[in-house]
Amino acid sequence: MPSSPKIALEVRGLSIAFVETDGSLEVLDNLSFTVEVNSFVCVIGPSGGGKSTLLRALSGLLTPSAGEIRFPHPSHIGPQTGMVFQKPNLMPWRTLFDNISLPLELAGRSKEEIQQATQEMIDLVGLHGFEKSYPHELSGGMAQRVAIARSLVQDPEILLLDEPFGQLDALTRERMGEELLRIWGERRKTVLMVTHSISEAIYLADRVLVMTRRPAQISLDLPITLPRPRTEEMRYQPEFGRLAQLVHEQLSQNDDAMAMPTKSKVA
Repeated sequence: MPSSPKIALEVRGLSIAFVETDGSLEVLDNLSFTVEVNSFVCVIGPSGGGKSTLLRALSGLLTPSAGEIRFPHPSHIGPQTGMVFQKPNLMPWRTLFDNISLPLELAGRSKEEIQQATQEMIDLVGLHGFEKSYPHELSGGMAQRVAIARSLVQDPEILLLDEPFGQLDALTRERMGEELLRIWGERRKTVLMVTHSISEAIYLADRVLVMTRRPAQISLDLPITLPRPRTEEMRYQPEFGRLAQLVHEQLSQNDDAMAMPTKSKVA
């Protein structure tokens, strides 16, 4: 009898509301899902629908209003999560090497550990030879590779990606998707990635979670049946088109079914 898959992340009844001077804004409404160890999950939904809020809650940057976030198989070495934002947010006065090594410096690691781990990350993301470069000397794609390396350098259990390629041109975005799959294949991290691109979500993920407008719920949990390794040719196959249509139809149904939310007054 096959063993049950290990669960890296378990979310149960997660709700988040922000209390403001003129009322309460409900962002997430009773979200429940699990993510298997080493799997790649994409989250897609309308702009302003709470996807970034979800990632911030998972990373510990936000406290849920209700519900539970569990990591059933915590690491004994690295942190539970690493976060990559839409903008690289690199420190302009630090070199590429020093930007990546910053989390290790803050953690008080030895110089030997910092040197070895940082160089491994630079080699992993394909930036060997640019160690002494400054952020203004890097392309957008290179800067995002630095941000990914900086998040991975502490060996987190789960990598959280918040629309990391959103500011890149279409061709660079596709290339970065390929790079991300390569890095994921080598490190086999659990990945949860927010994207607005249906094609990108299907190409990268094992599962796609479709979210509604605020207060956001998960309206579709779609397994991606495409084999790995993924190839560009798959984007033009009937199965890819079928999966893309399912996600598009669900997003359209969500848009038709739910009016724009309003703030409910706090009693």
